[in-house]
Amino acid sequence: MAERKLQPIVVKRVRKVQHASHGGAWKIAYADFVTAMMAFFLLMWLLGSTTQGDLQGIAEYFRTPLKVALSGGSGSGDASSLIRGGGTDLTRTTGARPRGDVDERQRKLNLQALRAELRAAETKRLTKLKSQLEEAITRNMKLAEFRSQIKLDLTADGLRIQIVDDQNRPMFDNGRATVKEYMRELLREIATVLNSVENRVSISGHTDSAPYGSGERGYSNWELSADRANASRRELVAGGMQESKVVRVIGLGATVMYDPENPRSPMNRRISIVVLNSEAEERVFSGTEVDTSEGAAEAQAAIGAVSSESAGGPR
Repeated sequence: MAERKLQPIVVKRVRKVQHASHGGAWKIAYADFVTAMMAFFLLMWLLGSTTQGDLQGIAEYFRTPLKVALSGGSGSGDASSLIRGGGTDLTRTTGARPRGDVDERQRKLNLQALRAELRAAETKRLTKLKSQLEEAITRNMKLAEFRSQIKLDLTADGLRIQIVDDQNRPMFDNGRATVKEYMRELLREIATVLNSVENRVSISGHTDSAPYGSGERGYSNWELSADRANASRRELVAGGMQESKVVRVIGLGATVMYDPENPRSPMNRRISIVVLNSEAEERVFSGTEVDTSEGAAEAQAAIGAVSSESAGGPR
């Protein structure tokens, strides 16, 4: 048997190279990076949406935090805190007030702003009413002739409509409360316009300084002015004005002059209709005024100008 050829046996061994172990450290680094970016964008958003005053307060706090916390100062001070410092309003420079004081002050400011807004709206409404009255008088050919005897103006109490006497064109019979025909037509024209607003009215009668022969003890300028004011009220109601709109009818005699330099002037004989604003109406119902629609200073000046002559009679 032939001798077998011996074959070498080759054993291949694979050598495994051990790599360095890194685990999940990269994940932590990535998470830190994302967190930092999120914080950065949040900071940018806060800086863009915060007012300049708040930014200054924050900057001052971080500039000297210990000083602000211990001694108070710009952007700090909370009266309810034992340690002066902090507070919700960092823009304050004199220290924050207790919450109750701030709320009360804000409530008063809001109330004032609301009243101012209502006053402005009411003034606008009364100004429109003034224009409507002027247009109504101009449109009526008969009343247009008496335009010089009609005085319209805005006062602190509202829209004042004054109808004054003319030397040759009186509103009432001499010394009486009988309404002239043109005066009746004028009052009824005014009545239709007054119903276009919710405001109530005050009516006052005035005379000149010429007294009755019987003096002040009998029928005098006081009674005459009151009777003429009430006669005017009746004509306004007859013209369609709601009765509930009248809150006051008074006679002021010769105490409040239209022309105090000339006490006997026919312009002092007049009827005054005031479309009251809400503040004046409140004073009337509370009894805190007498007749502010005519002006207290004006009344005082007129009282001194009343003549004490007894000749003649009022018109």
